[in-house]
Amino acid sequence: MSSTSALRAAPWTLAAVIVVIALNLRGPIVAPAPVIGAIRSDLGISAATAGLVTTIPVLCFALATPLASWLIGRFSPERAVTASLVVVLLGTVIRSGGSAAALLIGTAVIGVGITIGNVVIPVVIRRDSSPARVGLVTGVYTSALNVGSMITSLGTAPLATVVGWPVAIALWGVIVLIALGAWSVFAGRMAWRSGATVTEAGRASVPKTGPIDQVLDADAIRRPTNDPNAAPVPRAVIVGLLLAFGGQAFAYYALTAWIPTLLHDRIGFNPASAGASSSVFQILAVVGALGVPALATRWRPRAIIALIAVLWVAMPLGLLLAPHLWLVWEILGGAAQGGGITVIFIVIVRLVSNDDQARRTSAVVQGGGYLIGAAGPLVMGGLHEASNAWTVPLLVVFAATILLGVAGTAASRSVR
Repeated sequence: MSSTSALRAAPWTLAAVIVVIALNLRGPIVAPAPVIGAIRSDLGISAATAGLVTTIPVLCFALATPLASWLIGRFSPERAVTASLVVVLLGTVIRSGGSAAALLIGTAVIGVGITIGNVVIPVVIRRDSSPARVGLVTGVYTSALNVGSMITSLGTAPLATVVGWPVAIALWGVIVLIALGAWSVFAGRMAWRSGATVTEAGRASVPKTGPIDQVLDADAIRRPTNDPNAAPVPRAVIVGLLLAFGGQAFAYYALTAWIPTLLHDRIGFNPASAGASSSVFQILAVVGALGVPALATRWRPRAIIALIAVLWVAMPLGLLLAPHLWLVWEILGGAAQGGGITVIFIVIVRLVSNDDQARRTSAVVQGGGYLIGAAGPLVMGGLHEASNAWTVPLLVVFAATILLGVAGTAASRSVR
């Protein structure tokens, strides 16, 4: 391959590497859900404590976001990505220790590692993708988040029947190792090119000042500007996006943590079947994540968020009123949750004018939103245990989806 062809292929290489990384930014959280019954039985923990296995990482997303933002600003996005994966791997090893303390401590470590990835990947996407590709790469990224969740939802219970749940949840660290290898090779290649300049007919030489951000393609001169004097994003808009992200996160993590148990209680699925069935909710997110960028070329974000809210609302109401149609509700809710996070990231990218705004806005929206989302598994589990039914928990999830629609459409009304 010629040097020019290699340079033009680099953005898609970046997207491929981001996919491998993204597989590790949700999957480790979901892994215990299909075997939560065995975990509770072996460790003697309550339903509320079991809910912490999903709640702790999301709480870390909120509390550790300032640390992640500082780390990216202090060092570099490249090093932040590496740190994210190393910390996730460390937490995965600790969590498989086979005790309640190891389970919770390892889960917290995983949460910190994923938090760093949550903040840095959108910054890398904005910085290193042309405007024409930002929406598509964002959709691919959010799709991969849910593919990672689907893989662990499908695979953990069958693995646990063979090797036990501690080893089953530890084995997902192999994907982290693969991501570390892919990122190291890619970042190394970009660093090697960082001192060069590329001159094309009719175009001046383009100096390179950093590893990844200097990957050039045919659209390089049309990448987002970095105006240091740009007007800040209005505070009301940031708050609206924060609340919308919070409603999305609350509904997603509450249902992700408890769908297997809900299907077991209301339909009679065994643990393996419930885990496999709940994976539909994860994999259908790919439809929403890739469909939103296509809609964004024709529709305003406000209209997309309204559509997503309607699809989201159908899932908790459907599971409440007609649980035997669980497949329909998981298809609608899965597409909605994949599209919801994608459109919020696209709105952020369109609002900001420089990398610093991207980092700060992403940190505030995700930090506050995940603080709301962290309550999802704990609240749903606690309400279920208190009422011994699923009616009240599902109504609370319904309220969260309404929050997404109302706050999101209000915050994005001026975004084209």
